[in-house]
Amino acid sequence: MTTVSVEDLVRACEAVGDLIAEVRPEQWKAPTPCTEWDVREVVNHLVGMDLVFAAMIEGGPMPERGADRLGDDPAGAHRSSSASLQAAFSRPGVLERSYRGPLGSATGAERLQIRLYDLLVHGWDLAQATGIPARLSEDLAAQALAFVQVQLSTQSRTGRFAEPQPVEATAPAIDQLAAFLGRPVPPQL
Repeated sequence: MTTVSVEDLVRACEAVGDLIAEVRPEQWKAPTPCTEWDVREVVNHLVGMDLVFAAMIEGGPMPERGADRLGDDPAGAHRSSSASLQAAFSRPGVLERSYRGPLGSATGAERLQIRLYDLLVHGWDLAQATGIPARLSEDLAAQALAFVQVQLSTQSRTGRFAEPQPVEATAPAIDQLAAFLGRPVPPQL
């Protein structure tokens, strides 16, 4: 399996951040493939999870659950939370240390992989909901897919992900990741 790096996180955060910056005002309430959330709620989740992972890595207090973290500047909120997340993962030794979380212990590198697949699949959700082209890296999507396929082979999907959906074998890795995490993927044209 490919080794994950903070540079991978930077690339993913920038791609998703660029997409968020292009969301038009009328699109914030649009439904997404992540059926329980609209566009704004997906972005709020991304910001919240950035802050959760940063707090976990830094040993700080966990952010309040369910709070609106976007205010009047969703793109700015995402840039800020991404910067905090990247700073936390950039500290020396973080990727090698073990951290406790709701699903048990994992190394910083594993936590980084978890954050990456969540970020990428929700970036895909946003692109599908808004029609904005996502410039999500194919190599990062392939790496995230390989990681999540191994991780979810030993964990329950209940309450986290729907069952995998069909997808063409020739589909881009980001579509395969979305399908594996329970999103219906439109056929390639």
